[in-house]
Amino acid sequence: MTTGSVTLPRTDSRHAAPAWAWLLAAAVVMLLARPAAAALPLGGDGDGVPSLAPVIEEVQPSVVNIAVRASVQVRNPLMEDPMFRRFFGMPEGGQEQRRQVRSAGSGVIVDAENGYIITNHHVIDNAEEITVTLFDDRTFSAEVVGSDSASDIAVLKVDGNDLRSIDLGDSDRSRVGDFVVAIGNPFGLQHTVTSGIISALGRSGINPNPDGYEDFIQTDASINPGNSGGALVNLRGELIGINSAIFTQRGGGNIGIGFAIPVNMARAVMDQILEHGEVRRGLLGVSIMSVNASIAQAYDLEAARGALVTQVQPDSAAEAAGVQVDDIIIRVNERGVDDAGQLRNAIGMRAVGDEVELTVIRDGERRQLRATLKESSRQRTGDAGDIDESLQGAELADYDASAPNYVGQDGVLVVDVAENSPAAQRGLRAGDIIFSVNRNRVRNLGDLEQALEGSGAAILRIQRGNQTQLLPIR
Repeated sequence: MTTGSVTLPRTDSRHAAPAWAWLLAAAVVMLLARPAAAALPLGGDGDGVPSLAPVIEEVQPSVVNIAVRASVQVRNPLMEDPMFRRFFGMPEGGQEQRRQVRSAGSGVIVDAENGYIITNHHVIDNAEEITVTLFDDRTFSAEVVGSDSASDIAVLKVDGNDLRSIDLGDSDRSRVGDFVVAIGNPFGLQHTVTSGIISALGRSGINPNPDGYEDFIQTDASINPGNSGGALVNLRGELIGINSAIFTQRGGGNIGIGFAIPVNMARAVMDQILEHGEVRRGLLGVSIMSVNASIAQAYDLEAARGALVTQVQPDSAAEAAGVQVDDIIIRVNERGVDDAGQLRNAIGMRAVGDEVELTVIRDGERRQLRATLKESSRQRTGDAGDIDESLQGAELADYDASAPNYVGQDGVLVVDVAENSPAAQRGLRAGDIIFSVNRNRVRNLGDLEQALEGSGAAILRIQRGNQTQLLPIR
């Protein structure tokens, strides 16, 4: 049998089937062939050779190249040595310099009328100048409408005519095994197209940001540096993901394991950025842990799935909805919850004021509860250098019961640490939790600022993973 045509077995004229039988067989074959033809477009060469060209030609003008000029802070480690500074007459604190860097990524036009482009937060982070190049080689300066490090999504805006936007699909309908195409600018090779399938859904543990939200689509379509922010599309030409990360070998090449942010998550973030200029996430107000086999046995559950509520925050949405400690949350609206991470994603992608229906198991029985999400009380600083210059380059947040993976005591969470910053040079890492300064208990940012004010030497007691460490910062 050849693609695009039907070859039937030869028959002897003495046993030829009636004409109506041949017509019926042909009609059945044509009906069966229609879904395949719709799923895998045929080329226009007249030979019926399968080709992705029609899909690519439709969506490629919506994918753009993003060139970024940024500056990063550079600090000579010799300047940390007081003897070195004294010998050369350098001022206290050394001399900090900034170095110009250039990088490239990809983006997708999602609103041609308003010039809105979705890309990754890490593509444009610390950008001083952003240049967007279209498929037809036109270039525009872009401005950042808003950016969200937790989801790694940013929204840009360009002023241009005759832009082409892409159709947004429904990533919740994606299935493992679906054919997909990745389009971007790997290694500066503009508008490179690769293909593959969806290898897995709901991947987590990829984002190095401990405060991040993860629900990645895994694909074996080749994704490389420069593809970040580009399009992952299905064979209907719909955007289903924003290419974001890869697993790689030491050389940095692709090994067939790439990750994309589901378009439904990207769209939710974009909508909030366009409405508020930032993401205002709704808060349920519970501390949770994933249900494992031991918990499932202890609670007499049929399967080890769900999120066990270990604490309910006072005056929270959960308390108002009637959520109790020992409840096991197994569903948010129509979406199942297999573990704590899925619950966090399901809630974290919703806005303040959204109403959600929770399905919980309590004393072996299922209950339906309705909760109206509240605003998070966690306050952040743009740069911890406002608190102390030795912490410059670190982004901090209050760490309390509203934080994911809460360990039972309040402190200060290190959300992010800029590369080569004073905070990084002193050994501070994203995910660290500060509990004391010079043996003085620290429960929030105010306590930290007060403990550091006027002190000479400063030693932080931090928790890093499962270990407690002392970290001198000055």
